[in-house]
Amino acid sequence: MEWFPGEWYWIPEYFPKLLDGLWLTIKLLVLSIVIGMSLAIPIGLVQVTGPRPLAWLAKGFCTVIRGTPLLIQLWLIYYGIGSFFPQWGLNETFLWPYLRAGFPYAVFAFSISVAGYVGEVMRGAFRGVPKGELEAARSIGMSPFQILRRVWLPRALQNVFPTLTGEFILTLKATPLASTITVFEVYGIGSQIRQETYLIYEPLLLIALIYLCLAGPLIMMFNYLENKIPKRVS
Repeated sequence: MEWFPGEWYWIPEYFPKLLDGLWLTIKLLVLSIVIGMSLAIPIGLVQVTGPRPLAWLAKGFCTVIRGTPLLIQLWLIYYGIGSFFPQWGLNETFLWPYLRAGFPYAVFAFSISVAGYVGEVMRGAFRGVPKGELEAARSIGMSPFQILRRVWLPRALQNVFPTLTGEFILTLKATPLASTITVFEVYGIGSQIRQETYLIYEPLLLIALIYLCLAGPLIMMFNYLENKIPKRVS
């Protein structure tokens, strides 16, 4: 790469590892968003509809997740929960190759982080839907599930889609934390390159560019989805 200042001779050698790290980053992000959103919607909804004990439990969950660093949560899950499995004899089962790897713990930690942050966002989104629209849906004979699926959830998502996009971008930028529990996603590979080549700036610049290239399509995808949500419910 003579056309760009710096030492870039290492790229062909580490290119396969960078691709593997990129794929791991994408898997971690997608799984965390899907699982986290699946949890966040009922967490947000129950805070609005009740019953009160479940609403308090959901509110407490969001408070704990939002009030503690993600890195601490990640370490507690990996070094805490993971340390119990050998004591339970799971190291002698077919599950052990999966349970001893860091990736499932990273997915779990990032998923509950998304659930905690987005659950609070969805609480405000559900509460912000005008009651008149829900009453109109009831008046034409919609069931509670139909109201949620056809009116309440689409309107709530429409109101907070830009916020959700920002939360998911923050999740993407937090994925390097997974490298602290031996999940060598793209940042983890970049750290290996720095340690083995003794280069600092070039690997960091490349990793930053990769994350920028990931964030761009993610923003475009969510903008597309935002435009697909009906602006008006009839």
